[in-house]
Amino acid sequence: MEFGVLGSVVAWDDAGELVALKGPRHRAVLARLIVARGRVVPATRLVDDLWVDPPEGALSAVRTFVAALRRSLEPERAPRTQPQLLVTEGPGYVLKATSVDAWRFEDAVKAGEYETALKLWRGPAYADFAGEPWAQAERVRLTELRLLAVERLAEARLTAGQAATAVAELDAHVTDHPWREEGWRLLALSLYQSGRQADALAVLRRARAMLVEQLGIDPGTALVRLEADILNQAVESASVWSVTAAAYQRTTGAKAQLESTVGMLRSLAVTGELAEVRRHRLAAIAAAEQLGDPDLAARVIGAYDVPAIWTRSDDEAEAAAIVRAAERVLPTQDHPALRARLLATIALESRGSSAARPLEAAREAEQIARTLDDPAILAFALNGVFIQSCRQAGQSETRDGIGAELTALAARHALPAYEILGHLIRLQSACAIADHTAADEHAAAADALGARHDSPLVGVFTSWYAALRADTPTAYTQAATHHPATAMPGLDHGLLPLALAAHSLRHELPISQNADYGPHMPWIQPLLMIAQGKYSYAARLLSHVAPPPPGLLLEAHWALLAQAAKAADHQPLLAKAQAALRPAAAEQAGAQSGFLTLGPVASYL
Repeated sequence: MEFGVLGSVVAWDDAGELVALKGPRHRAVLARLIVARGRVVPATRLVDDLWVDPPEGALSAVRTFVAALRRSLEPERAPRTQPQLLVTEGPGYVLKATSVDAWRFEDAVKAGEYETALKLWRGPAYADFAGEPWAQAERVRLTELRLLAVERLAEARLTAGQAATAVAELDAHVTDHPWREEGWRLLALSLYQSGRQADALAVLRRARAMLVEQLGIDPGTALVRLEADILNQAVESASVWSVTAAAYQRTTGAKAQLESTVGMLRSLAVTGELAEVRRHRLAAIAAAEQLGDPDLAARVIGAYDVPAIWTRSDDEAEAAAIVRAAERVLPTQDHPALRARLLATIALESRGSSAARPLEAAREAEQIARTLDDPAILAFALNGVFIQSCRQAGQSETRDGIGAELTALAARHALPAYEILGHLIRLQSACAIADHTAADEHAAAADALGARHDSPLVGVFTSWYAALRADTPTAYTQAATHHPATAMPGLDHGLLPLALAAHSLRHELPISQNADYGPHMPWIQPLLMIAQGKYSYAARLLSHVAPPPPGLLLEAHWALLAQAAKAADHQPLLAKAQAALRPAAAEQAGAQSGFLTLGPVASYL
């Protein structure tokens, strides 16, 4: 039996024929169980999910729906025998599905099989249940993954010299999703590589007009840089690079080239070319593993010691693949330096995870690094410790200590990228306790180092901090346009709407109902419903909401939930939110990010 949720919710039997699922409530039960991904969904929760105001006998109705689904899904099952697909466990039900199109889609994207993944889409995910809160987060996640797959497929075609093939698909992509700057960039680049320079420039002008006139933001650095490159045709630099690369390839072997590639990727990342880096880094790791040399693979994986300050991954599928590669090669390594680098990589690439393994990896990497006489490895390990320090609220003092050690270590040993990181961590920590004098000093130090060492991404973080200090919608909007959205989607997606909403909440102004809050939607949606007077709907959302993930916005997400729980008089979640926030009682909610604030945590307690 195969299930489909990429479009309307359906099921196919082993012969590929559609299974009759009866009415919309039956499909809703099936969809809700698929969303649960093999976890038990209590029957009482199904009642709450199926009805805003459950009628008398709703629980019996759910049992009837389940019985009917069982007959449809296993028509040949003998009477009074146990079902194998939709089974009863404890207080509820679980679907023992092994084949769901959304799961195959995710696996294909993770494997880089973008064309295969996109062929699975029949329409919007969970199309029958677009307005249901229990489907919202999954719909948003799958939709975002699809848009990413479209762009990754276009990138792959450009790399393979198939620019003309990518043009039509990208044109439709930017028409449907005009806010995605990466789509505009790829379309212009594909036109340029097809020999259509004038059309490429016209696309960039369209992008600029749309972004400015409809969204009120300027194009990011990637679009501006591409336009300049096309105008200049980048002839001289391309020629120098081609000659040098050709000479290098003639005189070195594949293994040396791979290690050098990682070095170049590291340099590109520091100077802001993150989109290019993401495209090539995983390929370099895969190539190293294919050569069958575990030491080489370990060096390639562990050499990418680029400082990380933001605690949400730019590309979760790629990060997970890198972690798997590091775990595969780790048992083959006895050398402490390589082990420390692999463990630090696992900690960094697992940002946002609440699992035990990344924290264990960070601690072990630090423990090993402190026994070595290698400041670069210690800085790398401390970066992993910082990333894994965001699992609970109120850790600004701990993070400030990490930042102070990094700053001093890096200054002594000429590690400018980590010296910048140390100042940014200390900026965030000072901001958390509203010590803006100290935060100003660290912002200035980071900017000065960034200008001296060609690190333009520093300005992303200091511009957001300046916006927080100014605390106006205009300042936040300007900060959001300081960098290309395609460079750091883990930072960018939904952040500006969240910052504007935080400003509105603190000033008792209406929050936008139509903004794209991206990954922050589950924690702000209850407040959106309350603003519409839908208190019972908000209460349902609060009953089912997942705890916020680790990260620099952990306190902000909990503060949003606490405010909604108080307004909806949802005492269980209010108590849970207050318990989570209590360790940060002396801090400012959200200011730990250096980007936004929801005011004193104490006001939510």
